[in-house]
Amino acid sequence: MIPGKGPRHPTIRKSFHYARQGFRSAFKDERNIKIILSIGVLAIIAGFVIGLDLIEWAIILTCCGCVITSELLNTAVETVVDIVSPEFHPLAGRAKDIAAAAVWTISVFSAIIGLCVYIHAILG
Repeated sequence: MIPGKGPRHPTIRKSFHYARQGFRSAFKDERNIKIILSIGVLAIIAGFVIGLDLIEWAIILTCCGCVITSELLNTAVETVVDIVSPEFHPLAGRAKDIAAAAVWTISVFSAIIGLCVYIHAILG
């Protein structure tokens, strides 16, 4: 089937519903997404307290979005791996470890970027 064609393809409204459903599922079942969202809320509160400008807000929100997105993708990868390989397999474990490493990497770089933005806003 060609993407976006045919009677069985979901409408845009239905696609957004599926996305919300996926987010709710991740939030309900995954501890890390709750931690990441909490840190994101703290970053936003800090932005209001410090008085970030438009570019600084864009940087902070982009970093928050990247970390949240990477955690959601990590959760999806782990779910698929668990379906495909219910018993332990070294390659399944490797795939899950690499997906987790992606979240860790973007989280570390986002924290560094956030510190740079906040320090610049405070001192500048």
